[in-house]
Amino acid sequence: MLPKKDGKGHMIMACTNCKFTQKGAVDMKLSEKLVRQEAVSVVDEQQEEATLPTTDEVECEKCGSKTAYYWITQTRASDEPETKFLKCVKCKHTWRDYT
Repeated sequence: MLPKKDGKGHMIMACTNCKFTQKGAVDMKLSEKLVRQEAVSVVDEQQEEATLPTTDEVECEKCGSKTAYYWITQTRASDEPETKFLKCVKCKHTWRDYT
């Protein structure tokens, strides 16, 4: 749950997945700081790997497999390039490709 302002300008806690909200004591300094921070999207760990695209242009450093799942995420500032994450189909080793 993350703090955010409701339609009336009050600070509430809101779930980013199911839209559940909770009113209550929210530390205003911390809340304002968190509301201003940019959210980083992350691949859901429970997402089925079969839905991710694969590439044959890499080699896993752990097992040498030539096939890996991949996804791209903006992990740094928006004026910097995205980060490509790769996960070996065979041994499930995960690594980043910054190029």
